[in-house]
Amino acid sequence: MKRTRVLTAAIGAAAAAAVLAGCGGGDDMSNMPGHGAPTSASQPGANPQAANNAADVTFAQGMVPHHEQAIEMSRLAPERAQSEEVKNLARQIEAAQGPEIQTLTGWLRDWGAPASMPGMDHGAMGHGDIGHGDIGNGDMGGMMSDTEMQQLERARGAEFDRQFLTLMIKHHEGAVAMAQTELTSGQFPAAKQLAQQIIDTQQAEIETMRGLLSQG
Repeated sequence: MKRTRVLTAAIGAAAAAAVLAGCGGGDDMSNMPGHGAPTSASQPGANPQAANNAADVTFAQGMVPHHEQAIEMSRLAPERAQSEEVKNLARQIEAAQGPEIQTLTGWLRDWGAPASMPGMDHGAMGHGDIGHGDIGNGDMGGMMSDTEMQQLERARGAEFDRQFLTLMIKHHEGAVAMAQTELTSGQFPAAKQLAQQIIDTQQAEIETMRGLLSQG
């Protein structure tokens, strides 16, 4: 669990950085080492010359592993879920968040920023490892703990559906909160646009999941 403790500390430090960025009035970091203007647009409509700040970097670095865990959860559904609605939702989540991961990592590369938060071994967080000591204790934006992931993996049928929906609602609520912070404190226009897209999409999915839970 050493990696768990390191990640938790890294998330706290990153969150503090985002708060400071917001209090600092969105300082332009385009002239600072590691935060230059992007060299290429990583998303349609993105301006490669637009400035970014610390909150943008924190948003991207935090949302990548967050999305990766959602995809790992979703990949459990085809063989475990009973409800076709849950299976369809899982496919929808994976289809939406996979491309967003590529966009976010592209921005980090363009900005010359690390692909992961300081102290976090992002390279070890392949889809098969997420939720097993790499993510940590679930404190970051509604992310699942190791125990919750293990319980979800063991569940089958209606019990899997219940756990998946309950945990994914919490997970989505965390992503929405992270995206709202980006809207408030971020500076990079395309990142703020993606943040709004995440809010709109995941709030709608939360309502869908609550409806499915109420049927069960």
